[in-house]
Amino acid sequence: MTAPSPATSWLDEIPAQLADIEQAHLLRRRRVVQPGGGARLMVDGQPMLAFCSNDYLGLASHPALAEAARDATHTFGVGSGGSPLVSGHSAANDALEHELAAYVQLPRALYFYAGYATNTGIIPALVGAGDALFSDALNHACLIDGARLSRATIYRYSHADLVALEALLAASPARRKLVVSDAVFSMDGDLIDIPALLALCERYDALLLLDDAHGFGVLGPQGRGSLAHAGLTGTAASRRVLYMATLGKAAGVAGAFVAGNATLIEWLLQKTRTYIFATAAPPLLAAALRQSLVLMAAADDRREHLRQRIAQLRTGLATLLGAAPGAQGWQLLPSHTAVQALVIGSNEAALALMESLRQSGLWVPAIRPPTVPVGTARLRIALSASHTAQDVEQLLAALAAHANGLGLDGVNEPLPLSTAAGQQKAAGTGVVAAALAL
Repeated sequence: MTAPSPATSWLDEIPAQLADIEQAHLLRRRRVVQPGGGARLMVDGQPMLAFCSNDYLGLASHPALAEAARDATHTFGVGSGGSPLVSGHSAANDALEHELAAYVQLPRALYFYAGYATNTGIIPALVGAGDALFSDALNHACLIDGARLSRATIYRYSHADLVALEALLAASPARRKLVVSDAVFSMDGDLIDIPALLALCERYDALLLLDDAHGFGVLGPQGRGSLAHAGLTGTAASRRVLYMATLGKAAGVAGAFVAGNATLIEWLLQKTRTYIFATAAPPLLAAALRQSLVLMAAADDRREHLRQRIAQLRTGLATLLGAAPGAQGWQLLPSHTAVQALVIGSNEAALALMESLRQSGLWVPAIRPPTVPVGTARLRIALSASHTAQDVEQLLAALAAHANGLGLDGVNEPLPLSTAAGQQKAAGTGVVAAALAL
């Protein structure tokens, strides 16, 4: 017997719901991109100077990584052929896990095919119904979704409010407690106080899961990450910390890993469904990542160059925000990392600024709710060791021109890809000052 069709299917409601999303200026659009050399991209066929990539050290196009992947393809083929516990744990993947553990100075590491799958898998493996999970209000979506999937009781505390977190921990009757937090927050760029967070976990018998997607490779001695930056690795490592980081940002490849004490990592290997039931990452990626670890360890010059570009941008924006009438209401959030958040406010204003920059050959996508809280739409400016001082000046000049209601013609001419990719000329803040004086 065939069930009768409803007069109106729920499927018929989707076009109107999409229209509502578009009307709220929240419709997302993919762009077709190709590398253009250095910090430049071809975006929908147009040359752009990009301030949106998480390739913080500029390693994604490094020839040594491409060569390692190519050599591994000849040895292992392209695919892994199975899950890690069946036939997919290649010699390359195994070697990578040992080298990741050594790099972050923790006893053992487990390599995953994607960062999102790492957190949505390991959190339910650690806590469940009847347990308590404590989550920062600005945590990344993968931590939020992992918490929901765990079925633990979730306590959400205000961003970086460790006083509120302590009150929640003290009041919780749960025997198992898990605190989850970004180390560097992906949309604000600030670094959590890891020693203070760990001290609370020690005091209240909780486990701490840190997501260091945006600190790994950038912070700490030799780029060993936020935990090393806090001095909490090696002999100072705590058994209460699980350290997770992604491998598609500063490392320049793809995937993620979690590291910590050997017993906890073995538990995750046995219990994490996104590890057990997924095809393993192909060996060619592991081979490229092994080479990336070598390059990252020796990349102090790249990290120093990145720090200089961060300081240059923040100094220039401080001048702009204090002088340009059109910049009133803009807010540069505190951050000393590669993620610099310029909060604009409304979705419409953020999109208008993004479009103004795009017309000038600059690609800085606007970030809107639900990725960030309502009323805090922003430009998420991602800096890289691939950016030159002149690149940053070009962005500052364009922002100044927009803030002063000026046309961008002649202020911020985009450079041809062939010229811009090889240009390493240093620059001060003269372009910004000139734009403000117009």
